[in-house]
Amino acid sequence: MSSKVQRQQLIAKLVSSHTVTSQPQLCELLQKKGIAATQATVSRDLEDLGAVKVRTAAGETTYAIPEFEPDRLAPPDQLKRVLAEWVADVQFNEPIVVVRTPPGCAHVVASALDRSRLKGLLGTVAGDDTMMCVASSEHTAKRLAKDIRKLAGLDNG
Repeated sequence: MSSKVQRQQLIAKLVSSHTVTSQPQLCELLQKKGIAATQATVSRDLEDLGAVKVRTAAGETTYAIPEFEPDRLAPPDQLKRVLAEWVADVQFNEPIVVVRTPPGCAHVVASALDRSRLKGLLGTVAGDDTMMCVASSEHTAKRLAKDIRKLAGLDNG
């Protein structure tokens, strides 16, 4: 019998190494690893892990756990796709840029920005539908906000 922590660690590894499109599929993958789990248990585990559904380049939706690979660099096209899909508004007041998203999406945007190594971005803090980005003094929040707006397709110029 595995502990909840061991099961969730395995789920995180499976989600990062397989295209997991459904909870029943994840239950099957766990079963192949010798762990029996109900769909309700898997659903709770995915929620605990902060898993989200993301659209792949092929157009299908798959589970992802943004925090599982924090050192992986986000490619520019992925960053643009995430920002275009989930950024609703960008405001700033030195040295902070405030980014608003639909409910439950701020951590996905924050993770993508943190992994992007975007010039002038020191780091992010995310809530449910709002995140704060801290701009470097050399880059300024005004310029960082403009860069984020442009990547999100919100600039009108």
